[in-house]
Amino acid sequence: MRIRNQILSFILALTVLTLPSSAANKDMVQLQTQVQALQDQVARLQQSVDMNMGAMRNLIEQSADSVNKMNATVNDLQNRLQGMSSDNSGKIDQLSSQVQSLHDSVDELKSRLAKVSKQLDQMQQGGQNLAPGQPGMAAVPGGVPPGGEAPDANATVNAPPPDQLYNNALRDYNSGKYDLSSQEFGDYLKYYSNTDLAGNAQFYLADIEYRQGNFAAAAKDYDKVLEQYPGGSKAAAAQLKKGYALLELGQREAGVRELNSLIARYPRSIEASQARDRLRRLGVTSSGSTVHRPPSSER
Repeated sequence: MRIRNQILSFILALTVLTLPSSAANKDMVQLQTQVQALQDQVARLQQSVDMNMGAMRNLIEQSADSVNKMNATVNDLQNRLQGMSSDNSGKIDQLSSQVQSLHDSVDELKSRLAKVSKQLDQMQQGGQNLAPGQPGMAAVPGGVPPGGEAPDANATVNAPPPDQLYNNALRDYNSGKYDLSSQEFGDYLKYYSNTDLAGNAQFYLADIEYRQGNFAAAAKDYDKVLEQYPGGSKAAAAQLKKGYALLELGQREAGVRELNSLIARYPRSIEASQARDRLRRLGVTSSGSTVHRPPSSER
């Protein structure tokens, strides 16, 4: 703006010098008036430009603030979604434990009903009163463990009744007393390996190892449930947790294969639904094909 004013003043001076002396005063006054008006217009234009630049600067700052707020909101939503995903995973695991406990209660009830039914049949056939069960009778249901040797007779006589031993082990398991529970479930398998609840005891031995982070041993003991007690109520749960253990060991292909096998064998089970959810989080469909998605830390 200063350069423009200097140019205008220079033009004015040249014009004054070239004018005749008689008309110099009048034309000079008129020219000065025009130059002043032009200077006023330039000043107003400069003021308008400054105001517009200020407004634009304010808009840019407001836009930047809005973008920062949006980024903060998006980050907060992502954190919430991740928290919800973690909570849902925890709820699913909790629900799985509750379902397992419910299965245990049902299995225990079935076992007791079977024993009562058997005792009633014996009473009808023999016509004799039912004598109270003695600890020494526990050797009959135990029998010989699969692939093992017969337990020592004296040890079997001193063993607690099967129901008492199993219930104590399950109570300690639910209380988090894993070492004691593991010992009790081990004793149950030692003395009563052919009972209806033997497969459950083997499952909980593996599950204790899983909870303690010993995934290699857990995978092997879950496999014992599948091999030695394939028709038991814990077969589906054992295969699910075996798949989980393999994933924890970094054996992704083996874990995915185990979960897909579970879905094929027990398609309508709760464990199959859990297996599908885990495969989805891994980016794998139940058929084994990989879904294109960003890499995840989930194993």
